[in-house]
Amino acid sequence: MRFLRELLETLILAILIFLVVQTTLQSFQIQFESMKPNLLPGQRLVVNKILYFHFSWGKATKYIPFVHKEDNTAFLFHPPQRGDVIVFEPPLPSASDYIKRVIGLPGDIVEIKGGKVYANDQPLAEPYIADAPNYAMAPEAVPPGYYFVLGDNRNNSSDSHTWGFVPLNNIIGKAWVSFWPLDRWGWAPNYSFAQVER
Repeated sequence: MRFLRELLETLILAILIFLVVQTTLQSFQIQFESMKPNLLPGQRLVVNKILYFHFSWGKATKYIPFVHKEDNTAFLFHPPQRGDVIVFEPPLPSASDYIKRVIGLPGDIVEIKGGKVYANDQPLAEPYIADAPNYAMAPEAVPPGYYFVLGDNRNNSSDSHTWGFVPLNNIIGKAWVSFWPLDRWGWAPNYSFAQVER
């Protein structure tokens, strides 16, 4: 009887651990070259799914304590930041999720000209790209609840400059750790920008 009880406790604990891991972490494999030179096809990452957990209770959201709030959305930790590498469901038909870098935040004015990306009229220093973009994009305002994303391989990436903004609800999580192949093991290539004035 004691053996059965311990077996049941172990089984319940294993199921709980499995559920926690499934809801907070996800494995993701790079399939295309849009994030070169930082992420390569075949490379595998762990995605942190809980970091951007959010909810909205309308105007009542502003009364929720101990959370980060933007507009009527409350984030358990914080919203996506400029420079974060995110995995998301693309807002166009696709058989797989996409991975790109957050460039424009809700409320930003984003523009691409002269081989540089601008956020709120400020050129972004982007040491993580190999080549400057060889295209231009007229200034566009990022709507509330949306993000502007670009691939690091600027001239070989299907991203916001061609199909538009990514809704917050499409974002699965932030790239966290690269674990395969072993010679590329380490933190994902997220980048922290200095605050761009709005």
